[in-house]
Amino acid sequence: MKVLKKLGVMGLVLGLTMGAVGCSSNSGSDSKKDDTSKKEAVTLNVSAAASLQEAMKELETKFKEVDPDVKLEVNLGSSGSLQQQIEQGAACDVFVSAGEKQMTALADKDLLLADTNKTLLTNDLVLVTGKDTEIKDLDSIATDDVEKIAIGDPESVPAGKYAKEVLDNTKLYDKVKDKLVLAKDVKEVLSWVQQGSAEVGFVYLSDTVGADKIKVALTTDKDTHSAINYPVAVLKASEKQDKAKAFEDFLLSSDGQAILEKYGFKKAK
Repeated sequence: MKVLKKLGVMGLVLGLTMGAVGCSSNSGSDSKKDDTSKKEAVTLNVSAAASLQEAMKELETKFKEVDPDVKLEVNLGSSGSLQQQIEQGAACDVFVSAGEKQMTALADKDLLLADTNKTLLTNDLVLVTGKDTEIKDLDSIATDDVEKIAIGDPESVPAGKYAKEVLDNTKLYDKVKDKLVLAKDVKEVLSWVQQGSAEVGFVYLSDTVGADKIKVALTTDKDTHSAINYPVAVLKASEKQDKAKAFEDFLLSSDGQAILEKYGFKKAK
């Protein structure tokens, strides 16, 4: 009987031990399943023209609804500066330029992913003034009433390039060249006019949406400057090309375009 008791106790201990091992094993298996079921968060580096600053915030929020696992790291600046950064190896998955020149330069260096270079939107170039400055027409900027005219640096800021084209094509450049003050991007132009550092400035219509202390004096004629197209493309060096292409598709979708229109941009034809 004692032998049977001992065997019974040993069997019970062995059974409990095996059960504990089994539970531990199952728990580990379940833990692994939980780990593998979690999607890894992805950060997309987006370099975008400074004029997209306000729209980008809402675009990011909306895209989170499309893909909650993607976070946007947005680098804003003049298109020319962003182009140079990309050429020098800066992390960038998606580039949105305010001018075709900068995107073409990257395409010529074979830095863009095939079939992703597309026109995202268009814009208008306008002349803005301070609230107390009266401008009846473009010729007024050549009068003594205007001492400083703010434009983006034509070498690196597309809005500045378009502004110089306007001045050249309307024969005003030689009359006003000594009044020009060059900004690093279009947002700085707007800021200078808002602060009164310049009486007038050339910015995009989209920059004026919600802006205080300024008014739109006039919209430049389309035949006085190149077409204002904003191209978008995925970079060939991107390690997240699928996600980058998904974000580009979102920008071109009806939801993305509706947000851009809300901020004064126009659909590309």
